Amino acid sequence: MDRELTKPLPPSRTLFTYGMTTIVFLLSGLALLPLLSILFEILRKGLPNLKWETLTALPAPVGVEGPNGFGNAIVGTLVMVGIAALMSVPIGVLTAVYLCEFGKQTPIARTIRFVVSILSAVPSIVVGVFAYGVIVVTTKAFSAFAGGFALAIIMLPVIVLATEEALKLVPVPQRLASAALGANSMQTTFRIVLSAALPGITTGILLAIARAAGETAPLLLTALFSQNWIEELGKPTASLSVLIYNYSNSASEEQYQLAWTASVILLGMVLVTSILSRLFTYKRLSSR
Repeated sequence: MDRELTKPLPPSRTLFTYGMTTIVFLLSGLALLPLLSILFEILRKGLPNLKWETLTALPAPVGVEGPNGFGNAIVGTLVMVGIAALMSVPIGVLTAVYLCEFGKQTPIARTIRFVVSILSAVPSIVVGVFAYGVIVVTTKAFSAFAGGFALAIIMLPVIVLATEEALKLVPVPQRLASAALGANSMQTTFRIVLSAALPGITTGILLAIARAAGETAPLLLTALFSQNWIEELGKPTASLSVLIYNYSNSASEEQYQLAWTASVILLGMVLVTSILSRLFTYKRLSSR
């Protein structure tokens, strides 16, 4: 028996293993090729126009000399994504906790899962129409709040599904050990299970933020656009995604180039958010 365990694999098996590994790496590289080519094209066309005034100045009219940028769109994107996160993250995490820890297979939990699954497949333009009917028609104004509301609906199912899966990955013995030490179900859930699932929950929130930051159609119907800095949440607000959409169709070469630069900034914002969240999660786990 020991000889069978220590006996090297036949050359044909070894060759097959190396061959399959090589094919997997080649196919993985082939799948990443379109993504890398898009990233390279954005960086190639966007970085040359990246200047400080581009990040801080307001959009200038076509043909007018002076500073030209999209600082208002950066601020507007951060504000609306922040509003969406404040709405969707607490609701999404608490809903996932109920589904995984308390509701489980009850009729209410099954209904919520069905609704969340349907909501995750709804096109973003439909979400924009819904937010338009609920917020814009009611208030009779395009606004940052309406845009944040639309983005919150888009983020919610992503957060719920990702958080529920992260909670399911926490081993049952951790729950039992907490109960054996005298903790009740609420203490076990919020002090043990959520803490252990924090990396997965963070990943789900980041995916939701990344998706919301790049949405255009809902913002066209809710926040519209503005050439000025955001002054209040009840007025039309600029965003990077809408600016990219508008400028990419512009006949002005300067605006067309700014659309590529805005794409670089949007990618950078998502990357920085991901890195900071990963560092926070790492420090939280290493301090245990």
